Amino acid sequence: MKKRVAIIGAGQVAETVHASYYQTREELELAAVCDPNLERANEFARENGFLAAYDDAKTMFQREAIDIVSICTPNRFHFENVMLALQNGAHVMCEKPPAMTPEEAEQMAGEAASRGLVLAYDFHHRFSNEARFLKKEKARLGDIYVTRAQALRRSGVPGWGTFTNKEIQGGGPLIDIGIHMLDVAMYVLGFPKVKRVMAKSFQKIGTKKSMGSFGSWDPLKFTVEDALFGWIEFENGHILELETSFALHMKENRIFNVSFFGDEAGGTLYPAEIFTDNDGDLEMLKAPGFIEEDSHSASMAAFVEKVLFDRGDVATGEEGLIIQRLVAALYESAEKEACVYL
Repeated sequence: MKKRVAIIGAGQVAETVHASYYQTREELELAAVCDPNLERANEFARENGFLAAYDDAKTMFQREAIDIVSICTPNRFHFENVMLALQNGAHVMCEKPPAMTPEEAEQMAGEAASRGLVLAYDFHHRFSNEARFLKKEKARLGDIYVTRAQALRRSGVPGWGTFTNKEIQGGGPLIDIGIHMLDVAMYVLGFPKVKRVMAKSFQKIGTKKSMGSFGSWDPLKFTVEDALFGWIEFENGHILELETSFALHMKENRIFNVSFFGDEAGGTLYPAEIFTDNDGDLEMLKAPGFIEEDSHSASMAAFVEKVLFDRGDVATGEEGLIIQRLVAALYESAEKEACVYL
């Protein structure tokens, strides 16, 4: 019998990532889509082959038997919808971030564990061939004592949705794009235990300008940071530096990368390479020959394989909680202008 799928939140990522992947799996039936805007929900259902549309998630669960749910709402509504889906016996794929607070993320992870359900987050960069390569080959680097994670845009304030609204999103580039590079860095490192966190955030550009590469916004309603720079120290004394921005006066249009510095060699995520110094000369130790694939599809595939066949790895509720705690600590440190211990 086919597993019945629903999507809550009929936006762009729901269509281009979640629905488009579910359509490729013959084991799944596209049962329902839910969005507060019923007209949008109906249009989404028609265009993507879903059988029904709703404007209320509780009503949807009362009327439909759902096995799998994707949560694609704005961040503020992740918690209530994930909990509702889990309590109705559905496995959940939730867009990042997990929630607005660590307390919410912890409750979500606990609910999934107590019910024996899969709760996964779409931290798709860790499912890239590049990340898997570095994870497999990281022993070549020796003791990785410094990691630099970067998710920087020169002029990339989103001009759509609610990305500039702190109350709905929880923050700006850190919780939207920086969280991806933070997650993939922690994944490759093996989620080492964190000792303390320091960060500094800035709001220097988003409140002055109203137009960028990603459209326009109201600078008077720009309530998130436009850049944040953080420093994470692990219990073993190693550090992770994080740089993230929606807007930053830099030469490059964007930088999305993680660099790893070990006592034997160094490595980068994009491109996936491992290299060292040989008496002053750069020596390439390892570079994969794979063809770049869509990490979004790989993330979705991992989730569906876990649900259907209980095989493979996903970005779990427990790992999502770790990342949520780090994001919260970085914001807390920036707000208090003080070191935060975990």
